[in-house]
Amino acid sequence: MLDGLNRLTIDGSYGEGGGQIVRTALALSIVLSKPIEIINIRKGRKKSGLQPQHLTCVNACGEISNAHIEGNEIGSSLLRFHPGKVKSGDFTFDVAENRGSAGSTSLVLQTLLPPLILGKDPVRLTVMGGTHVPWSPPFHYLKEVFLPVIEMMGASIELSIEKWGWYPIGGGILHTEIYPVRKGIVSHPLGARNDSGDRPSGMSSGLNGIRIEDRGRLLRVHGISAVSNLPLSIAERQRSEGIKCLKTLSVDTDIEVISAPSPGKGTFFFIVAEYEGIKTGFSSLGAIGKNAEEVAREACRDVFDYHRSRGAVDPHLADQLIPYVALAKGMSSFTTTKITRHLLTNVWTVEQFMDLRIKVEGLEGEEGRVVRN
Repeated sequence: MLDGLNRLTIDGSYGEGGGQIVRTALALSIVLSKPIEIINIRKGRKKSGLQPQHLTCVNACGEISNAHIEGNEIGSSLLRFHPGKVKSGDFTFDVAENRGSAGSTSLVLQTLLPPLILGKDPVRLTVMGGTHVPWSPPFHYLKEVFLPVIEMMGASIELSIEKWGWYPIGGGILHTEIYPVRKGIVSHPLGARNDSGDRPSGMSSGLNGIRIEDRGRLLRVHGISAVSNLPLSIAERQRSEGIKCLKTLSVDTDIEVISAPSPGKGTFFFIVAEYEGIKTGFSSLGAIGKNAEEVAREACRDVFDYHRSRGAVDPHLADQLIPYVALAKGMSSFTTTKITRHLLTNVWTVEQFMDLRIKVEGLEGEEGRVVRN
């Protein structure tokens, strides 16, 4: 819905009603030069409105795009965002800047990637906060699973970790270098409109569509078992249990034990399953009262659930791909092991901005297919 200022209004309570709507809307607002108003932000959540990680996303998007912002404060349920032109250079963003937090660095980074990939010049980012925390993709998932697919679409991104950040204190540090897919004056994807009603130009639009229909044969399994400021024997027990569980897959399995630099304490087990057509990753975090063996078994169960299903893209990657297939040139399609509310919500959000249809075949909670023509 457009208001009198040609500002697009997005209902932040739609679908799963979480921070994903905010992140996707901010990214597309910058890419498509479309002012937005987000209402009912995270309505119905235990802590409604913008929380530290969401606020970092808002302010970071404002910084890279010279945006005018209203409502960028903790607890705000209404946000107005009017983007300018994307800047280049070096940027540093700290999730704990406004309030001590182990909020996700990965989610901040994912918000910034679409406009920076489609910008004119390289950008270097440093993001500080939680790198391996609940309810968000850990650093290693981004590096091993998410980025390879985005790079298949034409992106060029270098990602490294300096310090690991665990709940509750955070303190992790990620570094990223982002290179535009293509320079030059080109038209934007079909249907994209700026606030004057014209298709924007002068920004790169070089993402290509992607097709991931069949995962193919499982080739190998590898991963890491990590601890920070805890006995290395915990990581070794996680590794031993993981290798024992994964034997039934009958492929080469290699799990590295790591003592990770961090200001906090934590344990982490991460498995990458490499198939002929795609890589997928599953992880588990340690917690008080949760033994090392259970940490490993938890991630292994997710691997087996995926392996027994028929889709190619895991449920977490599926919803993360939606803005990219919307902005890419040409058709994209992929199968997924599970259609989630997050996926459906992200499709809805994209369709508020762009005159296109992303078809989701299948029912929520079941295997399915996503097609953008």
